[in-house]
Amino acid sequence: MKREFAVIGLGRFGGSICRELSAEGMDVLAIDIHEDKVKEFKNIAAHAVIADTTDENVLKEIGIRNIDHVIVAIGDDIQASILTTLMLKELGINKITVKAQNDYHEKVLNKIGADHVVHPERDMGRRIAHSIISTNILDHLELSDDHSIVEVKAGDKMDGMTLIELDIRAQFGCNVVAIKEADEKGINVSPMATQQIEKDDILIVIGADKDISRFEKQLVVED
Repeated sequence: MKREFAVIGLGRFGGSICRELSAEGMDVLAIDIHEDKVKEFKNIAAHAVIADTTDENVLKEIGIRNIDHVIVAIGDDIQASILTTLMLKELGINKITVKAQNDYHEKVLNKIGADHVVHPERDMGRRIAHSIISTNILDHLELSDDHSIVEVKAGDKMDGMTLIELDIRAQFGCNVVAIKEADEKGINVSPMATQQIEKDDILIVIGADKDISRFEKQLVVED
């Protein structure tokens, strides 16, 4: 059975989610309080409606209780975001993902029962910062407030060494969970300690942010 999604707030973030879900063939209900935004998504989403989602009766009328997963992507109106999330929770929505504007907003959203809170601007800022530090840092994904997974390219410091020689887990507290070899033979999940790293191999590393930072400074960033 195809899952049904609703996206509330069709700005850059919400609009992007709506487009991607629709492109993947998902049934998406696009919702915004502004008519021009709704018109923009009439031919993109399965349904697009103008609605004030802080009004419980309006939410009931548009059939929000039939939706599996609601994404609240309301822009700068923190009050509307919080009230909408609260209404959705009271209506028994199975999963609610909400865009937070700041840490205070996130705390309130967690208190009232949001299942997942995202900080797109903050997270993108972190990813860009990591890529600026070194061209060998390819990607950075936050798993929690203090743990991440990074994708790094092996440089001269790791070239020709085995995982056991590098001793990344003991030295930095990080785990190499996969290696994609430079010759693109494939990806090696849970590599053996005896696997030799070659320059330009891509390592997927998971760990605490402070440990990953030490690993990057000592083994990834070229002098």
